Amino acid sequence: MAKVLRPLSGSGTPHVVVVGAGMVGLSTAWYLQEHGVQVTVIERSGVAAGSSWGNAGWISPGLCVPLSDPSVLKYGLKAVLDPDSPLFIPLKPDVRLASFLLGFARRCTPGQWRKTMDLFVPVNRLAIGAYDELESNGVAARSHEAPIMAAFRRAEDAKGLEHEIELIHEAGLDLEATEVDNATLRAELPIISPDVEKAIRLGGQRYINPGEYVDALAQAVQERGGRLVIGANARALRHGPGGVTVEMMSGEPVSGDAVVIATGAWLPELAKTCGVRVPVRAGRGYSFSVSVTDENARPVPCPVYFPHERVACTPLGDRLRVGGTMEFAGTEDPLSADRVAAIRRSGEPLLTGVNWDDQQDVWVGGRPVTVDGLPLIGETKVPGVYVNGGHGMWGITLGPLSGRLLAEQMVTGQVPCELTPFSPTR
Repeated sequence: MAKVLRPLSGSGTPHVVVVGAGMVGLSTAWYLQEHGVQVTVIERSGVAAGSSWGNAGWISPGLCVPLSDPSVLKYGLKAVLDPDSPLFIPLKPDVRLASFLLGFARRCTPGQWRKTMDLFVPVNRLAIGAYDELESNGVAARSHEAPIMAAFRRAEDAKGLEHEIELIHEAGLDLEATEVDNATLRAELPIISPDVEKAIRLGGQRYINPGEYVDALAQAVQERGGRLVIGANARALRHGPGGVTVEMMSGEPVSGDAVVIATGAWLPELAKTCGVRVPVRAGRGYSFSVSVTDENARPVPCPVYFPHERVACTPLGDRLRVGGTMEFAGTEDPLSADRVAAIRRSGEPLLTGVNWDDQQDVWVGGRPVTVDGLPLIGETKVPGVYVNGGHGMWGITLGPLSGRLLAEQMVTGQVPCELTPFSPTR
């Protein structure tokens, strides 16, 4: 049984310090407030400054599946030989990365995928409900109900997704998947190239503008009495009679009765000393926005996904965000213009009526990928220190729910059954 959160500092209200102001950290803070806990969120850079800002913004429990798909091995070979591959592995000596990739590859089997999928299904079913709670209780941003349209330039390329949909159904997760004829596709999404031969509508999903949403979540946490400290770069954790203190690279330390580490791809910097040994690497994603140039085209009504090319498109106002790539580079490495150009080259034959030269908001963010593909959510081996991270590509989909379940664990001392497989000390 986990320990119950109790005030150690002499006040009647427990105080928790959350390190990280992305979707996961702020959701944890918000749900702790639901239980009457005082929160301080510290962030070294800015709200949504990590992988929360420029991602596709999909709330897609129907597609929240293990990354350890056997097809990844095919992409792994392509990543070495093809500069436009959606999986990119830099050709430079890196023993730790090599060890991580070998460990990940060993799990890319059909049997392991199914076992991991069985662990995702319970949280996938609850994910959208957590967003409804946020939006019904003071978070001003809104999620948009819309299908995700999966499109294929060649009809035969749809076989992989169709097989994955079968496996998702076999695992017990509801996913509405309907093939769309070409006439309907052109009527609904004229932005998709006429060269596209097949499309599958995936219903029951949502999307957000992630940067705006996380900003609204931060504002809600502050309006409910939470403290947000920007520019606080956590260096280490120290225990004392008043609880847990977060030491800073510079500036005053911040103390609380407990600490939650929600720092995304930087999670190992603090968590490793707390007994969290599951390897985590930055799987960096890229995105940029383009303007829609066809004057007769309606606003793009839903996200569009090209699974074969691994290109994801999301309507954000009058612009379209285009993203892709899983780049295993250093968390602090600079943005690669070559990766941005590769996404453009992949996207140009798939979309029409967009101005590819009007690129704005070029972004790279390090998604925290664990070697076994499972998040790290729960108590560490150090009293009063918890972790919420390692969601890989699913931090937007599962972030609010992870915050809700971890807050429940912290205040009740009971580990929700959905979190048991995600123990950070597994």
